Amino acid sequence: MKKSLEDHAARFDEKANEYDDSNSEEYRACANLVIEHAAPAEDDVVLDLGTGTGAIALALAPDADRVVGRDISEGMMEEASAKAEDEGIENVEFGHGTFREPEYDGPVDVVTSNFAMHHLSDEQKREAIEVIADLEPRKFVLGDVMFFGEPDPSEPFYSPDVDDPATVGTLADAFTNAGFSLTAVERVHDQVGVLVAERGPMADAETPETQARE
Repeated sequence: MKKSLEDHAARFDEKANEYDDSNSEEYRACANLVIEHAAPAEDDVVLDLGTGTGAIALALAPDADRVVGRDISEGMMEEASAKAEDEGIENVEFGHGTFREPEYDGPVDVVTSNFAMHHLSDEQKREAIEVIADLEPRKFVLGDVMFFGEPDPSEPFYSPDVDDPATVGTLADAFTNAGFSLTAVERVHDQVGVLVAERGPMADAETPETQARE
């Protein structure tokens, strides 16, 4: 991790009020794909890690039984809670938690995350995916900054001082080692994509397809 959790939390606290308006087209495309692939059933519990201002959590809540959002930024979660109240969404809760310590031990069917895991080092990502696997979800949908080719620091999605993205191969290996099978790989940009990892017989029978959505 390039900075401490406290540094990241403070940085996102400062930008919480304007975060939703500052996101790129690629970020929004990635978020939409995460929502599309998560597709919770009406009795599913969704755990959204790095929930931020709740874009994913609030979008999935109407289709799920319950959504649990976890983040390290109090400012971002305040924004998420305010939006939930404004929209009358009552089956979502937000609280402090990290990828490696989500501070949640209830049932989980679907795990989601968008544009958050890239702050962890590769080793920390592997640890996080193992922790998530121990929660026994059937599906983990990860949208993030990730490298489909050679990383280019001049691109806007990669800031070496705060970001530490992994290659798609590194993430795929981490999922496989944790007992998941990749069932979809979507490339939004050379450095932005969505991975869908699933567990169970159906996942074992599927082969991931890589698609470009630029």
